[in-house]
Amino acid sequence: MPGGAAGNLRFLNPPTSFKNPGFNHAVEATGPGRIVYIAGQQGRDIDNKIVGAPGDFRAQAEQAFLNIKGALGAAGGGFEHVVKLCHYFIDLQAHFRMMRDIRLKYFDPSRMPASTMIQVGALTDEKAIYEVDVVAVLPPT
Repeated sequence: MPGGAAGNLRFLNPPTSFKNPGFNHAVEATGPGRIVYIAGQQGRDIDNKIVGAPGDFRAQAEQAFLNIKGALGAAGGGFEHVVKLCHYFIDLQAHFRMMRDIRLKYFDPSRMPASTMIQVGALTDEKAIYEVDVVAVLPPT
């Protein structure tokens, strides 16, 4: 798993995520703390299929958060280490309130990460209606 030009980077594809030769699901950078950048996660299962019925926002968002959980775990972390969330919606107005409820299942309300929510015109799969990426800072090992 180690690689890259710098010896302080680990490129991670956790066993809970589908494989794609175009990107890694997480990249860990070490320093005084460890910064983990997790690629945008859609509601895709391990077989790279969008979950739920067509347009089922809750199913897709829950799966995206499970994918984030797997990537954080691969780096030795959890949601408590997330410092930044970026949410991408096909229909922001229809779903952002539901997303706020979903996030409360994963984050301590007194320690919510910084967050951005934006509406986009399209995602990489026409069935996908939500995507999220995160940055986490873990303690040094």
